[in-house]
Amino acid sequence: MIEFKNVCKKYPNGTLALDDVSLTINDGEFVFIVGESGAGKSTMLKTLFREEKISAGSLIVDGYDLKKIRNRKIPYYRRNLGIVFQDFRLFPNKTVFENVAFAMRAIGVPTKDINLRVPTILSIVNLQDKAKSFPSQLSGGEQQRVALARALANNPSIIIADEPTGNIDPKLSLEIMNLLIKIHKHGKTVIVVTHEKNFVDYFQQRVITIKDGKVVDDKVGGMFDE
Repeated sequence: MIEFKNVCKKYPNGTLALDDVSLTINDGEFVFIVGESGAGKSTMLKTLFREEKISAGSLIVDGYDLKKIRNRKIPYYRRNLGIVFQDFRLFPNKTVFENVAFAMRAIGVPTKDINLRVPTILSIVNLQDKAKSFPSQLSGGEQQRVALARALANNPSIIIADEPTGNIDPKLSLEIMNLLIKIHKHGKTVIVVTHEKNFVDYFQQRVITIKDGKVVDDKVGGMFDE
């Protein structure tokens, strides 16, 4: 479970990026987070990644108190998260297999387990025939699917996708969104930050709208105002 209680984030320059945010995301939920640029969405994600520390309030994720967590425990906490970035962040000199395997090697998973698990993950995102390809040989949609596969590598409980359809065309965007829905149906908590109103309306999931650092709407069913 993710629980924000009266969370504020104030930067040294005085900017109040999050202003008294309170919300709960239960295990296994699918949630869209929407809002205009500068609304506070990115800061919310950074507090979840623990790239930023909240200024006030309480933020608990899967039992971790992110205000009090010690720095040495942050890497262990992040193993609960699978993060999909808009710009893919793939290693250009590594194959698809190696890009996915890298996340597992980083935490010491044995090679034999990696060799068994990576093909399974690639099959989930329909890339089993691209294991030996390099990112430069893939389409934008395929690269985003590799990024999604890498996010799944260590079987995290929470998948966070930051504008996952921002760099690919509408048809491939729908494919990525359907994969996220598929992953959600396997019991994962999925959080998607997006500007894509059409997808939010189409998938009819919970929508949290952020404006000026505040939660201004929280409902199921799409149809957020532009």
